[in-house]
Amino acid sequence: MQPAPLPGPFAPPPTPAPPSALPVVAAVLAGCWTVGVVLLPQVVGWLVEQVMLATGLDRPVWLWPAVSLLTIVMVGVPALLLALVPRSDAVRAVGRAWLAGVSALGALGLLRMIPAVHHEAYLAGLAVVAVLAAVVIARLRRRAARPDPADAQTGGHGQTGGHAQTGGHGQTGAHAQTGGHGRGAGAPVTLLAVAAGLLLLLPWLWLGALGGLLETALAVLAATAVGVLAGALLDAELWARFGAGPDRRPARLVLVGGLVAGVTLLLLAAGVGHSGSQLALLLTLPPAGFVLAALQATPAGPSGPAPVRWLVGLTVLGPLAGADPEEVTLLLTTTRDVPFWVAVAAGAAFAVALLVALGYGLLLPRRAPGRPVAAVTVGVLLVAAAGVYAGPGQPGLSGERLLVVLREQADLRDVPRATGAAGRDARVRAVYRRLVDTADRSQADLRRQLARLRLPYTAYYLVNAIEVDGGPAVRAWLSSRPEVDRVLVSQRLRPLPAPVGVSRGDATAPTGPEWNIRMIGADRVWSELGVDGAGITVGSSDSGADAGHPALAAGFRGGDDSWYDPWDGSRSPRDTGGHGTHTVGSAVGRGGIGVAPGATWTSCVNLDRNLGSPARYLDCLQFMLAPFPPGGDPFTDGRPERAPQVLTNSWGCPVIEGCDPAALRPATVAFEAAGVFVVAAAGNTGPYCGSIDDPPATHPDVLTVGAVDRSRRVTDFSSRGPGQDGGKPDVVAPGAAVRSAMPGGGYAVLDGTSMATPQVAGVVALMWSASPALVGDLERTRRLLRDTATPVEPPPGAAGRPDRCGATADAGAGLVDAYAAVRAARR
Repeated sequence: MQPAPLPGPFAPPPTPAPPSALPVVAAVLAGCWTVGVVLLPQVVGWLVEQVMLATGLDRPVWLWPAVSLLTIVMVGVPALLLALVPRSDAVRAVGRAWLAGVSALGALGLLRMIPAVHHEAYLAGLAVVAVLAAVVIARLRRRAARPDPADAQTGGHGQTGGHAQTGGHGQTGAHAQTGGHGRGAGAPVTLLAVAAGLLLLLPWLWLGALGGLLETALAVLAATAVGVLAGALLDAELWARFGAGPDRRPARLVLVGGLVAGVTLLLLAAGVGHSGSQLALLLTLPPAGFVLAALQATPAGPSGPAPVRWLVGLTVLGPLAGADPEEVTLLLTTTRDVPFWVAVAAGAAFAVALLVALGYGLLLPRRAPGRPVAAVTVGVLLVAAAGVYAGPGQPGLSGERLLVVLREQADLRDVPRATGAAGRDARVRAVYRRLVDTADRSQADLRRQLARLRLPYTAYYLVNAIEVDGGPAVRAWLSSRPEVDRVLVSQRLRPLPAPVGVSRGDATAPTGPEWNIRMIGADRVWSELGVDGAGITVGSSDSGADAGHPALAAGFRGGDDSWYDPWDGSRSPRDTGGHGTHTVGSAVGRGGIGVAPGATWTSCVNLDRNLGSPARYLDCLQFMLAPFPPGGDPFTDGRPERAPQVLTNSWGCPVIEGCDPAALRPATVAFEAAGVFVVAAAGNTGPYCGSIDDPPATHPDVLTVGAVDRSRRVTDFSSRGPGQDGGKPDVVAPGAAVRSAMPGGGYAVLDGTSMATPQVAGVVALMWSASPALVGDLERTRRLLRDTATPVEPPPGAAGRPDRCGATADAGAGLVDAYAAVRAARR
């Protein structure tokens, strides 16, 4: 028989209920949800933007605000519930940290509406918004922690009073007990944070490259501001919830606190950097949360926000300063270009972060090194960082330049339109002289001012323009000058740690005329009409050309004015990309790959790594109008009588490279006046209507070429008209699975309107070779090409609606017919 329970005051105190595990489970689930919800939209958003760029569609300004709003809703709701519902102080602190983090992501994500070409403006905005967000978060935290006056009056009976008496549990008490000795011991912890940050920065100092002076300074400022924001997100109150302070629980602090801090830093990383740059930070910044937790777990106790600011600031600085966001693009992912090295740097920084987190987590909670050891470590790492940057790194500044387009452009309307070889040479000389005189006269004052301000510049005459080294301040000054029409950004590619590598091709050599040559009847022109393009020179502006290739060697015009490399200054023809060799081969290559194998060729490098700029395009176009010897001055040493008769251009200058629709218009007007026939690729952004939108393909005085396949069907990738001036494309040519030359003697089968364009240039060379009197008669030549073109099959998906973009928007006049065009030229 059990004794009866003791009555009333003699009853034993009730056993407290064990704490519920549900809040912890909810926090874990919310953290996993947050990671997935943050990562997926950031990666998908970048891919969507890149695909739209590659297909010629406008950059969606609404994309990143929409991504930010979606993330705020999907992460903010669970974080808000964690901050309000659980009874656990630690879980509520986690919710508040993540809620603040996603709010910061939303504010910072809006800045991606600024175009990547204006990176300086973005960095300045990032610095301002990050500091403002830090101030707001800090004030809200202080207001939430302020004691209620009514509770203060209750003294020891109220919860606030009790916490004040116990000291160790409340934030104020913890700081009171650890503050004095934390300050003295905080210096080594801060130095260790600097050391970890330098280690995370090392891969970027080795593999990245800086932009301009202002851009780099703003990157440092923005990184500092983001570090301040991180310090506000990961404050002492949060660390105290996981074992910092008098009640030290190092293991819990490193593991649980590191996870919470890592998710918070993931939210911050998603909002920092232009589109593409944040991908590197999403990999490298979250592991730093464990490093920060280990620093807070030292026997000295919490050391304030300084370690957070230094570590996060140095980690963020690498991607912000070491990579141009315009170059983190799918357009450069086929070779070891900037996207490859950004991925390598991010992967290396990620590995370093994990190693540092492991080392700090195992060593620092037991015994942190003293200030002298920490200071020496930082000193050694600073020397190592300087050595890496100056040695295997890419020292120097590679900022953008500005292309200043003047209002006055040369008036060429009264230049005589003589034809034939002699008449065309006279026209080129007259046009060259008029262009140079106009530029010298109208640029004189601006050149003097730039020299006085010690701003390096390069003058141009084909478009009356000047390229200037300078940032936003210089741009504003130039835009205000009365003689200036507009100022464009002239992109400069940042250097790479190693050469991209030569593309050599893996196709077999041809055994006779290729299918595309036979389709347009060029082989019949050689055999039946005895015309192979002799006496005509085709100029190619592209990635260069391999003059040693068996199919091209005999056709190189030679002399000291048939090759120009404005990128690297090489003195003999070369091609590291392969694109230029392939296109030259399709125009004039021998062995069955070229349309006009008897013609000669010249070449200029305007695409260094598949990206160009308005100034580099102008460099090559000027060289084509009036070639000059190595080291010559285009204004005084040009030889207009040596200009090629035909130009093939398998490139376009989009907005991402700095061009606007009219950037190169004066150049094509000048070639028209000079009697030089210009052929340009329509682009590979089809099948959208109006996708021919990058100069020079849009210009009416250029023959624009689309692409067909073996079935005489317009390819899906071939850009469609109507062009901005209507009537585009003009004709089409074979552009799918075209075999041609590659550097090193190889061959490759490639697709694109780039492959179709040189074939049409070759047809013009055949026409002018067969009828020398037609040389320089651009209008009649274009008319003959259109009149002799043959119908093509409608493009895929266009059955029953072949004219959905306009009567000639898919194929223009049709498939070029070399045999019929040459016969018509001889009449």
